Amino acid sequence: MRDRLLAAEKVKAIDWRDGALYLLDQRVLPFEENWIGYTSAAGVAEAIRSMVVRGAPAIGISAAYGVVLAARARLAEGGDWQDALEADFALLADSRPTAVNLFWALDRMRDRLARLKEQADPLAALEAEAIAIHESDREANLTMAQLGVDLIRKHQGNAQAILTHCNTGALATGGFGTALGVIRGAFIEGMVERVYADETRPWLQGSRLTAWELANEGIPVTLNADSAAAHIMKTKGVTWVIVGADRITANGDVANKIGTYQLAVCAMHHGVRFMVVAPSSTIDMNLASGDDIPIEERDGRELLEVGGKRVGADADAFNPVFDVTPADLIDAIVTEKGIVERPDAAKMAQLMCRKRLH
Repeated sequence: MRDRLLAAEKVKAIDWRDGALYLLDQRVLPFEENWIGYTSAAGVAEAIRSMVVRGAPAIGISAAYGVVLAARARLAEGGDWQDALEADFALLADSRPTAVNLFWALDRMRDRLARLKEQADPLAALEAEAIAIHESDREANLTMAQLGVDLIRKHQGNAQAILTHCNTGALATGGFGTALGVIRGAFIEGMVERVYADETRPWLQGSRLTAWELANEGIPVTLNADSAAAHIMKTKGVTWVIVGADRITANGDVANKIGTYQLAVCAMHHGVRFMVVAPSSTIDMNLASGDDIPIEERDGRELLEVGGKRVGADADAFNPVFDVTPADLIDAIVTEKGIVERPDAAKMAQLMCRKRLH
């Protein structure tokens, strides 16, 4: 199936070339396909913060390239460039607090920095590490797509409807996608009749990004309001909800885009299976449960305004970006290391001891 998955790939959001990072501006999709070039860590941090790039894996990859840009600038300044680089690490780390892939990628870049030999070319070594992070994410996505398809086949192999939330495709990753990668694979294998995509308020990643990716690849997609999800599960023959994750804790609790928790509750009520697809870099074994995950809150104007025009009443707005789905509502977590069905702390610990499957 791998060759067919690769042949289906049409979208990418991150490009490293000629010593600069280029990001597809996801704020203006699907109406414009605008690439923005970045040559500084500060620029990359702002791109992450302002949602030019979003999706936990893509944020981590972008931050890794941001370290390369920072190192080049610090080396040009002279002096103790490694100490000076810590300010850039802090700037990038502060750009989004919930997505653990960001901190994983920065830690990996810092570790590579610590292992530099005296005669080594530090910039080349850091660039190679960032590229490796990027490429390994794409490879992980291909592995997860196969595993997710096998899981769907195991439980119900006939054509079916799938519901997803937010965007977890090539736009959110190093390529191909996590949850959307599984959906793509299942469609290629003839196991998907239709995908229902939540609009995903307030940034509308589902309507602007997921629906765009699926429609461009000829996968039947129907857009729906977030609040229609329970009705769709009841009436449209949905057999799986498949979502991504921004952080998974040691007990299998999952932080993902706001609205995921209520989908899991509705899925359990309607007998719909619930799958989370995320690379192992999303798993934070330092946090015991979802109660420990920092939940980012953004400006209330994102709810009260559309296109810069106020549409809401003169009232306060509560705008958490993520929520936490308890492990006991999750049927399976799919990673490049394998699948954990009915996750708990023991199963998650066992998973993290495994090597990547491919």
